[in-house]
Amino acid sequence: MNIIGKREKRVDALGKVTGAAKYADDYNLTHQLYGAVKYAEFPHAEILSVDISEAQKLPGVEAVMRAADVPGNNCFGLGGDIRILADDRTRYLGDVVAIVAAESKAIAQKAAELIHVEYRELPAVFDPEEALLPEAPQIHTNGNEIVHHKLRRGNIAKGFSEADFIIERDFTTQPIEHSYIEPEAALAEPDEQDGIKVIGSMQNFYTSHKVLAGALNLPLSKVQILQSTLGGSFGGKDESATMVAARAALLAQKTGRPVKMLNNREDSVRQSYKRHAYKLHYKWGCKGDGRIAAMEIKIIADGGAYTSMSPFVTWRSVVQAAGPYHCENIKTDVYAAFTNNNFTGAMRGFGSPQVNFAIESMMDELAERTARSPLEIRLLNGFETGSVTASGQKLKHKVSLKQVLKEAAKKSGFEEKWNVNREMEKDDGIPDDGKRNVRRGVGLSCAYRGVALGAEGVDAASAVVYVQPDGSLSIASGIIDMGQGAQTAMSQITAEVLGVSMERIRFLQPDTGRVADSGPTVASRGTIMGGGAVKIAAENIRFILEKTAREWFALNDEKLIFKEEQIFVESQTEGLKQLTEFDVLVAKCYAKGRPLFASGVRHIAETWWDEETGQGDAYFTYVYGANVAEVEVDMDTGKVDVVRFWSAHDVGRAINKGMVEGQIFGGVAMGMGYGLLEEFIQENGVAKTVNFDEYYIPTALDMPEMEALIIENPDEKGPFGAKSIGEPALEMAAPAIANAIFNATGKQIYNLPANLEEVLLGRKLRRNTPRASVSCKIGPVKYM
Repeated sequence: MNIIGKREKRVDALGKVTGAAKYADDYNLTHQLYGAVKYAEFPHAEILSVDISEAQKLPGVEAVMRAADVPGNNCFGLGGDIRILADDRTRYLGDVVAIVAAESKAIAQKAAELIHVEYRELPAVFDPEEALLPEAPQIHTNGNEIVHHKLRRGNIAKGFSEADFIIERDFTTQPIEHSYIEPEAALAEPDEQDGIKVIGSMQNFYTSHKVLAGALNLPLSKVQILQSTLGGSFGGKDESATMVAARAALLAQKTGRPVKMLNNREDSVRQSYKRHAYKLHYKWGCKGDGRIAAMEIKIIADGGAYTSMSPFVTWRSVVQAAGPYHCENIKTDVYAAFTNNNFTGAMRGFGSPQVNFAIESMMDELAERTARSPLEIRLLNGFETGSVTASGQKLKHKVSLKQVLKEAAKKSGFEEKWNVNREMEKDDGIPDDGKRNVRRGVGLSCAYRGVALGAEGVDAASAVVYVQPDGSLSIASGIIDMGQGAQTAMSQITAEVLGVSMERIRFLQPDTGRVADSGPTVASRGTIMGGGAVKIAAENIRFILEKTAREWFALNDEKLIFKEEQIFVESQTEGLKQLTEFDVLVAKCYAKGRPLFASGVRHIAETWWDEETGQGDAYFTYVYGANVAEVEVDMDTGKVDVVRFWSAHDVGRAINKGMVEGQIFGGVAMGMGYGLLEEFIQENGVAKTVNFDEYYIPTALDMPEMEALIIENPDEKGPFGAKSIGEPALEMAAPAIANAIFNATGKQIYNLPANLEEVLLGRKLRRNTPRASVSCKIGPVKYM
């Protein structure tokens, strides 16, 4: 490999460090109008009337629109229930009842305040468990159950009857704000062909393309969406950003002038969807030697006001709820329910962080009950190549779970530290030397994750590679770079295939009119799918180059090597011999009337799913990772400091090791926030954490010393063997921290975040079991 694996500088680095990169709010037109919104006043209310007359009279106001003024489809989303403008009722306080376009932001905001809405307040529900009760207020006409996913394997009654003891626990996880630095923004402009062009901060701009065309009642060919440089997303700029873009486009169509919509932080927090809060009930039947005989799992997710991605988020949860562990008897039920909270949708991890917290906490308790270390219990139960998952899928690829576990444990000195801390925890005394009562602990976690969309739906991506007559290259892709480095990875793949330097390559601005629909940039599919598509496109270019070279130099089956801007021929007698330079061969192709323009489509359809039984090949491949966290816990205050962190991941092949490390470190930071600090707080549907002075995220000063352990087992499904890292880097960090707190204090964490109160009040487990395997028959009792 000449380029793959190298720490090449990012293709977007220069623009970002010099300030030349243009984010959505950087785009302006001299004659643009400014948009504003009229928010719902109740989390659940019938809209009786919307009076816009006073707003229309205000000088400088060019348009005011209600739901009835939308020329096309006002509803969109997976369930078809998200409203661009609230029509019959409001379902959460982020709903928008009307929009205004005016000559200035101040005028637009004043006009929005002049809109008078008459409501009939309706009973509301804010707890997803309560929402599923028959007597609960109905938020949508078909009831409050968004989805119910089932998984059935084996016979759990038999499994529990064969168990030596039972562990039964309840866990909760909190809603999370995405916390991207750049709020949502869009600039919509009518074009000269009665169409609309929109540039904005949309993560899944093909979805936005369809929604805007439907709302404007225009064919797709008359709506063009360009992707601005994105200031972070983490899954959050899908429906939320689409709503902002749609409102700008509607006002632009209405006025015939460009309209800019820009959320401030409070707008963004109020309107946008969050990570799902989960209530999880885990019941495991366990053998005395530490093996798992049966699992019964029930999960309820808060879907908020609209369907959004709840069916897909909870589907991933049902696939992975049993973890990467052997168990023959499993029953899992995962529900999502409507409430009058902010709706919930995609966020980095997508249904995995919640279940991983519960699974990995259960594993540490199982280790404690059977007098094994956390590492031993995971090596005993963990998947290997050829293992069968909870959904009945046989893992035929390289399963590296035990490899990453051993690597993380070795590098961190986990076993020795865990045993030392465990002995220290038995001493409940307070130091008499006047020093802080601080204890250290180490925690281990691991996980597996299905790569890309899997059986959720069609998984395909497109790309175009164009070698210009002078030998410079342009790449266009439908995969969005949100800061994760997707454009750089795809550029390196192209450079490797064609044997050229990165300096030749320019990555074009994403444009719905340039490349075919590549699906959403989610599910850590950017490299494996987008990179796969660009590799195919580059190989199609190379085919033309090779054909021309063979004709020119009268070659037959000799192997051609493209590297270092040159083309070589490899023969058994003469070895490697230079034929020509890349630029010269490119010129030869054009001289023969062979333009070097090619597209590539990567489509993988090796998955299936039975919704009734929860059985099937859910994903075409999986990734594996393990984390070790080392913490200090102040036993007087409950404050937890993460002091060191080791994160081991099998990424298949690291396209750019520097970017992989960046993903890992960023994932650890976000996982720390999830585990210790972050919580989007609502009271009766009212957001209480509307800005970063109230919503806490880790800063650089909170970060521990970190070590990224990159493990490579190339996978045949990925470009040059690459798989994924974006979401795996996050999703097992919180349980490692929670387990470290357990090691330090003897108290297990059952609710996230593990804040001061949770740490001080956590349930302490008895530790009277000797350090030896046990096999006594305890019976099906609930262990407290």
